[in-house]
Amino acid sequence: MLRPEEAVRVILGEARRLEVEAAAVDPGLAGRVLAADALAGVSLPPFATSAMDGFAVRAADLGDGQVAVAFRIAAGDRPTPLPDRTAAAIATGAPLPDGADSIVPIEDAVEEDGHLRAEAPRPGAWVRAAGSDVAAGDVILATGAVLAPAGLAALAAAGVAEVTVSRRPRLAAIATGSELQRPGRPLEPGQIYESNLTAMAVQTARAGAELVATQVVPDDPAAIREAFAAGLRDADVVVSSGGVSVGPHDHVKPVLEELGVRERFWRVAHRPGKPLWFGAAEDGTLVFGLPGNPVSSLVCFELFVRPALVAMQGAAAPARARARLAEPIARLATRDHAVRCSLVAGEDGMRLVAQSAQDSHLIAHAAVAGAIAMIPAGEGVVEAGTVVEYVLL
Repeated sequence: MLRPEEAVRVILGEARRLEVEAAAVDPGLAGRVLAADALAGVSLPPFATSAMDGFAVRAADLGDGQVAVAFRIAAGDRPTPLPDRTAAAIATGAPLPDGADSIVPIEDAVEEDGHLRAEAPRPGAWVRAAGSDVAAGDVILATGAVLAPAGLAALAAAGVAEVTVSRRPRLAAIATGSELQRPGRPLEPGQIYESNLTAMAVQTARAGAELVATQVVPDDPAAIREAFAAGLRDADVVVSSGGVSVGPHDHVKPVLEELGVRERFWRVAHRPGKPLWFGAAEDGTLVFGLPGNPVSSLVCFELFVRPALVAMQGAAAPARARARLAEPIARLATRDHAVRCSLVAGEDGMRLVAQSAQDSHLIAHAAVAGAIAMIPAGEGVVEAGTVVEYVLL
């Protein structure tokens, strides 16, 4: 069995970079990955503005504590030159009048009979200089950045109408098992509701990929072959759950061999997810055979499929977070263990509290777990207070 980190290296070695495309800057780009630097079209702010409601002045003009109020400026007004020894009432975000060098906040000022009385501010006080956030032509977001709300807002503010992004990987998801029934339909004796496709759909979207097909197929070689053939034709990545072990109804591996998908590994030294299968077709399509138990499928997608989807778009895998264990956790001698945990606040930071039940069929238990703690293989226990890596669920 491969160590999990070795398995990820094999997967990333097969993950080809996808082509790029131009896309308009809009909220629908959230989660997409930049394939070229995004440059500011204008400076931010594009001109000097007031950071406060108050009065724009030349600081030196308030030496005797009083100047006339010449005019008022609202956000959106055109800049107007400030006459000598005068002030301009100004709103937050309004352009600083030519000649002014500072702002007196309204709470520090008295306006009477058309005059401002205030102490002289320091030059530059409460002024947002032009380009103090970013200058026109500067890089706002670099190649490989994942577009998130703040980044998209910055692009819009800097007048960027279009960016170059990597194409989203197309993913086809297949759930195998004669016992599976779609939610919403009545269960026949011996059937259970299929849930792995739901998790895969959410995880696919979170990884910035596009779900192009979902199928539930019985444990029938011909049906499984048809589903995989369609996935290999239409998708960049095919992910299945179930049918990759060694039982009499596990048909996925021989079907993939018939379809010319080259096996790269089968089984990883990891719990849950030991029977994970991975291969690649001649055209570069990646194929993952995940275990059928819902927690195993959920965790294996996060740890092994997600890195491939991210790499295909040219983004770096995010660094794992770290926290202390709230209690000891026993190691597994030969396998790394992804232990489902709750995250709770402690006096010295966040703590990981392991769930009492860790069986891979307990999807309702997993629903209230905030994270999985990564416990390396070995002897003995990892003591309470030990800092370990974790992955958010």
